[in-house]
Amino acid sequence: MSINYYKKPLKGITVFTFFIISNSISAQTKNTDIELIKSYRASSNAAIAKHDVNGISKFWLDDFVQVIGRGTYQTGKENIAASWKTLFDSNAQVSYVRNPEAIIISDNDTLAWENGNWIGVHTYSKGGKYAAMWIKRNGRWMLKAELFVSLEVDKQKQ
Repeated sequence: MSINYYKKPLKGITVFTFFIISNSISAQTKNTDIELIKSYRASSNAAIAKHDVNGISKFWLDDFVQVIGRGTYQTGKENIAASWKTLFDSNAQVSYVRNPEAIIISDNDTLAWENGNWIGVHTYSKGGKYAAMWIKRNGRWMLKAELFVSLEVDKQKQ
């Protein structure tokens, strides 16, 4: 009768290897998602610069919520898109740039938190801080909510 002394160690090595590969794949997915959200933010910034409301709102869910720097808020993609159009029609020079400082993907890869600073050009505020909540729906990251806090008031635009 022969005894196989390697059976248990091989099982342990297999489990350990699976764990390492699984974690590596998860980290790669998170990094890919972070880069994707960064690219969406860059695309949104470019759309704002061009006053392209459709380009800005293509990342919003239908029940999107936005709190602007002054503390007022709106809900609904259509309502918020209409406000952006009104803003662009009334102020041809207005622009905003959001600069992400951190993007964190949830453990289950369905939610993401983004925060950073924003800059306002030809508007009531020169900028401040922002946060955004992203939700992955049907494999695509979409914005559920954005919160902007105006910290640098343009005294000439008050």
